[in-house]
Amino acid sequence: MPNILTRVGVLRGGPSSEYEVSMNSGLAVIKVIQDNLGHKYQVHDIFIDRNGAWHIDGVPVSINGLHHRIDIAFNALHGTYGEDGKVQHLLEAHGIPFTGSGSVGSAMGMNKAISKKVFKDHGIKSPHWIEIPSKEIKNNSEGLVKHLFKSFVLPGVVKPTSGGSSVGVSIIRSYDELASALERASHYSPSVILEEYISGIETTCGVIQGFRSQELYALPPVEIRPFTDFFDYDAKYANKSHEIVPATFSNETKREVEELARKIHQAFGLRHYSRSDFIIHPKRGIYALEVNTLPGLTKESLVPKALRAIGSDLHELVDHLLGLVRKH
Repeated sequence: MPNILTRVGVLRGGPSSEYEVSMNSGLAVIKVIQDNLGHKYQVHDIFIDRNGAWHIDGVPVSINGLHHRIDIAFNALHGTYGEDGKVQHLLEAHGIPFTGSGSVGSAMGMNKAISKKVFKDHGIKSPHWIEIPSKEIKNNSEGLVKHLFKSFVLPGVVKPTSGGSSVGVSIIRSYDELASALERASHYSPSVILEEYISGIETTCGVIQGFRSQELYALPPVEIRPFTDFFDYDAKYANKSHEIVPATFSNETKREVEELARKIHQAFGLRHYSRSDFIIHPKRGIYALEVNTLPGLTKESLVPKALRAIGSDLHELVDHLLGLVRKH
């Protein structure tokens, strides 16, 4: 009898500001399946355009009929729609198994205000913050900026409440920078976060469920040395940072970062894999910044770099994630 291959649809693109990153993540996964896993999986390219229209192998398709065409969806989307629970909810409603976290954990992880509350509830240290409605920024910009400048100790970080890849994020040190940063961030999200800026070593740590016989395997933390002020979009995707793995900080700090990454993954009720970002202050310790429920999988992305540091690669991860879905 012929071997019946599991049909995998790789979701990429999507109506978000992280469209290009998602296209590259999805392409990397498609290539890995074609080159290394073709004996087990038949891969299909599911492209979602900027308007939210779905296509399979270049042909328009309705999600209503997708479950007849694929057995598993590999979610390589990033940002709004793909990472905030919306596409997860659609897949759940249509009974299509998929990689990554479910709709609830994804929605919580994508919203930085909710994330801050989860950190607090679980005793995870995070920078002091306030949330500002984008409508208030548009309606009363001058009065709001004056109030914040007087009441919030700078430097600070302004970021959209929802979104990823550091899109719309700014470090601010002056009145003028605060005004322009709030205005810019308000374009990306219904509300904006202003949080204290903590100087220190930037690091990130991925965790993978059931990997290498561990319930929750922590990848080695990656130390990030951006050439810019912080690990912004260009630093992430235009080779404007130096990523060191294994990191140069102490083994004790590495273990603490790994344990925090595991704790965050569990606190949010996440599934399969995630990556958490931190700042290590030399005196105040480790602060959690955010969790990424669908880490990037491009050549420049941090999880693949951490995988290479332990003698693994993207094809082992993709095979493992698809195996987790097949088990359930």
